[in-house]
Amino acid sequence: MTTVAIGAGLRLTKRSVGPMDNNAYLLTHGTDALLIDAANEARVLLELVAGLNLVGVVTTHRHPDHTQALAAVVAATGAPAYAGTPDAGAIERATGVACREVWDGDVLAVGGVDLAVIGLVGHTPGSITLAHMPSDAPDRLFTGDALFPGGVGKTGSGADFDSLLDDVTTKLFDRFADDTIVHPGHGADTTLGTERPHLDEWRARRW
Repeated sequence: MTTVAIGAGLRLTKRSVGPMDNNAYLLTHGTDALLIDAANEARVLLELVAGLNLVGVVTTHRHPDHTQALAAVVAATGAPAYAGTPDAGAIERATGVACREVWDGDVLAVGGVDLAVIGLVGHTPGSITLAHMPSDAPDRLFTGDALFPGGVGKTGSGADFDSLLDDVTTKLFDRFADDTIVHPGHGADTTLGTERPHLDEWRARRW
């Protein structure tokens, strides 16, 4: 577990949880906090947020390895849950948690610091990325399973792959600079600059 300052007064704690090593991210500003992906190990996540004002729990997409602790965390804290509009119903059916729906153009805030919501269709219909864009540090993207070091997330068809890579290209690579840090749903961080030279390779190999 690591905690770092990431600009605009926010601090980021990253914790791997569960048998699939899902990354859970906690953004804090003073005593306010936002949790990204209550994936597993509710006890561990509740220890992370103890004493904080949890203003929301964001689920990046509907896949069950990202939602195992959602119901327990929401029940214990009373925090509102958020998810991409096309995935929110599936998450509620799987977990019993009604999510507030967000999509392109929406903004979530923690401690007065805005995070932009970006919808990326293909890994699931309603995957979302949160973008932190401080003036005093590099931008950061919390991409769930839409973008990893070495490629985009798994897709179930050629059409889904094209949709995801197109969205990642136009909404992330075309918008953000090379020093933008990518925080994926599993594994190590990367930067857009590291991945950018490989976009044509990804499109050619089809994964």
